[in-house]
Amino acid sequence: MKKTIILTVIVVLALTACGHNDVEPYTPPTPGNPPDSGATTVIYHQRAMELFDIVNRLYRIAPSDEASLYREDLNGNAYSYLWPFDGMASGVAALYRLGYPVAYEATIDNYEKYYRPMSGYGSGTTGTTGRGTRYYDDNAIVGVELVDAYVQTRQQKYLDRSAVVYAFLLNGMDNIMGEALWWNEDQRNQPGVEGSNKPACANGYAAYFLLNYHAVCPQEKRTEVLAFAKKLYEWLRTTLLDPSDKTYWNDKNAAGHINQTKWTYNSGVMILNGILLYQTTGEQRYLNEAKETAVGAYNYFVKPRNGLSLAYPDHDPWFNTKLLKAYIAIAPFLPTADAYINTYMQFLNHGYEHARLSNGLFYEDWSGAAQGRYTNLLHQAAVVESYALLAQYKNETIQTD
Repeated sequence: MKKTIILTVIVVLALTACGHNDVEPYTPPTPGNPPDSGATTVIYHQRAMELFDIVNRLYRIAPSDEASLYREDLNGNAYSYLWPFDGMASGVAALYRLGYPVAYEATIDNYEKYYRPMSGYGSGTTGTTGRGTRYYDDNAIVGVELVDAYVQTRQQKYLDRSAVVYAFLLNGMDNIMGEALWWNEDQRNQPGVEGSNKPACANGYAAYFLLNYHAVCPQEKRTEVLAFAKKLYEWLRTTLLDPSDKTYWNDKNAAGHINQTKWTYNSGVMILNGILLYQTTGEQRYLNEAKETAVGAYNYFVKPRNGLSLAYPDHDPWFNTKLLKAYIAIAPFLPTADAYINTYMQFLNHGYEHARLSNGLFYEDWSGAAQGRYTNLLHQAAVVESYALLAQYKNETIQTD
């Protein structure tokens, strides 16, 4: 990720395909299990809805219309790019799973406003149809939400749309530098072009989509879908795995250079892939690899920051949210994951108390040291999803009339 957002925040997330170097290797002390910050009992689902309501009021193009799209930034009325919209869609999905009467189907159907006919999903929208470059990571992440929508609703349209994503990803494969996906379809194999690379984000999330799709796709496609997922997983293990700590580098560019930047979400998605491959195939080595990356990612990314004894990276919270999702998924298999999640809770709740503006929005930096790029929708979507995921993790129940 990306992308045309780069046009407005440029280097903001110029992840070169996906990032900047500001996380140094670090081995933190063994995490403890302190109580939630402050004396107040935190009800996570309520905080999720509180932030969701704030975002809807400030970012929806038409605040009273649950089917409305969102604006990219507080400072303008342009429709958001696909990536931030997906951040909101995954937050809505998490709220829906908790039992809130959110407009889940209307939100998922809005992906079609980013669809470019006879192809995949574009990076932007005119408000009615897709435009811009088609990124393989974007499309894979949309595919994950479409599969989940099919599971939640059993509506065939979502499975049909998932099949379109599958075809788009399959068409994007080549065997240059090994069989894997480029970052986007417009910058394939162009040495010297910054965005021309095969990144962890595109291949990791494509594998994650494929493993989810494998569980629901037509029986006759399952063998090929699983083989595709395994191929991408193995490419990532052999090409972008840092053997020293089992986390993942960012990308291999068209000139063959490895960008050793690391982001939380790239390790997070590979933890999820390892779990799903274990559950799908029964092969223990996949779960072992997921555990190694889970431990390695915590040791690498979590450190003292800005007066906090332990904190996740103080930038790009959407990335951190995806590592949280992975830790919740692996907790039944890895006892220390509960402590990793507890550290995340402390960081998030510290942000709630010490890193917000008067309108209720979070700073990008949850430590409170800097406001950062808080005006971007993506950073606020991360807060909504984080609180909703933690509510699920804590088995909170929603009281309805």
